[in-house]
Amino acid sequence: MTCWKILAVILLITPPLFAQEQSENRYQSAAERFFARNDKNKDGKLSREEFPERQRRLFERIDTDKDGFVTLEEDIFYRNNRRRNTVNIPEGVTVHRDLIYGRVGERELPLDLYLPPDTSSPVPVVIWVHGGGWRGGSKGNGGRALNMTTRGFAVVDVEYRLSGEALFPAQIEDCKTAVRWVRANAKKYNLDSDRIGAWGSSAGGHLVAMMGLTHDENVFETDDHSQYSSQVQVICNWFGPTDFLRMNDFEGRIDHDAADSPESRLIGAPIQDNVEKVAAANPITYVSKNDPPMLIIHGEKDLSVPYNQSELLYAAMQKAGLDVTLYKVVNADHGFRNATQDSQASLVEMSVQFLEKHLKSQTDAASP
Repeated sequence: MTCWKILAVILLITPPLFAQEQSENRYQSAAERFFARNDKNKDGKLSREEFPERQRRLFERIDTDKDGFVTLEEDIFYRNNRRRNTVNIPEGVTVHRDLIYGRVGERELPLDLYLPPDTSSPVPVVIWVHGGGWRGGSKGNGGRALNMTTRGFAVVDVEYRLSGEALFPAQIEDCKTAVRWVRANAKKYNLDSDRIGAWGSSAGGHLVAMMGLTHDENVFETDDHSQYSSQVQVICNWFGPTDFLRMNDFEGRIDHDAADSPESRLIGAPIQDNVEKVAAANPITYVSKNDPPMLIIHGEKDLSVPYNQSELLYAAMQKAGLDVTLYKVVNADHGFRNATQDSQASLVEMSVQFLEKHLKSQTDAASP
């Protein structure tokens, strides 16, 4: 089969994926142009005064962490989330929205569950964890993982508390609670509690790495569904931060050491003055010989989360003898923008195949 025929087959199989990627890129580009026009003091965020008067009525809605500023991540999320009700849900997929997986006081923690057309036997699960600098974003459209429902997977799209609402470790506590919820409700929705993977990008990449590497540590657990394990079997980490203290080693668009950086806001204090708190939020701290397989994909010219962050995690996992793969996206910035050799769709497919390899092989091997 020629290369052109192979490409045609791929295009026929995954048209919703290409449409989703194109939409996300369009919204991201629009947000970047909006910021370039209106960020008068070039501090990387928009105050209410900098917001165009004709659009100021939207300010509160876009400012999801309610800190009085709109970040680029919040604007991108808002633009993407406006299409929530028109998301191209694959045919035959059943959607359960706003299922409550945990509670913190009176605060309910919701998730969305997407079930594939055939759940006659227990199906593997991929938990999608969104990015947004831990201070923006939410669940809503299944993220990059949505189309895995066409490959026989259930997809869980998690909302977790943002840094404007609660400091670290609230975010990882929420994500691990969601894993336990999956196991607690496996029989009800015909989910396979032994085959759960996690996939996230940027801040979500950091959180899924934490989910995978803290499985044998008695940390970040809550009382919700406490009789069940929060262990996941495989991790797909897209350009997630690891060692916050090393992020300013490379030139970028963010001063990570600043008191109002995403990392400082996550832990509630300037990172360089709080080494112990930063270590607790570093996935490398928890690397051990029994950790699950991990695929890490990162742009080599990422100006928001330096590529070196993934190199550090990869080296630590390799040293421990773990199954880890680091794929460098040539010339790519954050979110794989400007990649010269890889398309967004090919990187998604690489991730899907990695998750399939580790989550479907057990059933295939057991089949008569």
